Amino acid sequence: MTQIVESVSERLLGFINAEISASPEPIEIETDLLLTGAVDSLGVVRITQWLEDELGFEVDPVEVTLENFQTVSKMVGYAQSKLG
Repeated sequence: MTQIVESVSERLLGFINAEISASPEPIEIETDLLLTGAVDSLGVVRITQWLEDELGFEVDPVEVTLENFQTVSKMVGYAQSKLG
């Protein structure tokens, strides 16, 4: 399971750094994406779409919260909870 988590973390970080982030600094696994402004609301929509496409589960809009989407680490934890 650890390898899966690391793989998802690396792929998600790559996607955010290459396609989403407005930050001049590289995004790390614990970077606060929302409160720092590194990711805007459209970026969150793109990240949820990425999670759905890459991991094969549906993100419920009511679950798009700071608790689940504030950092890459939290997103991976959220994904793990959805995948069981």
